[in-house]
Amino acid sequence: MAKKKLTTYDPAEDLGSDEAIAIFMAEAFQTSDVAYISHALGVVARAKGMAAIAEQTGLSREQLYRSFSKKGNPTLKTTLAVMNALGIKLTAKIAA
Repeated sequence: MAKKKLTTYDPAEDLGSDEAIAIFMAEAFQTSDVAYISHALGVVARAKGMAAIAEQTGLSREQLYRSFSKKGNPTLKTTLAVMNALGIKLTAKIAA
């Protein structure tokens, strides 16, 4: 039996529209998992182009990659700056 080569899946490749990004981030926020939300935001930033996000936020690409890595822990300031650059708004509502 021939061995099959597996490739690494990159979800950033499937985020080609603003609608796909909105759905992806909405699902991430529904988990209430801070690490997962941070990871998802990093995926969206890669989908849009990390260099462009770095330029818009005034942060370095390296800092963004580090902040949104698996071991990263971005500050609220960094998170909000990236969300603003991506056109993602954070809203609040009363919990049910």
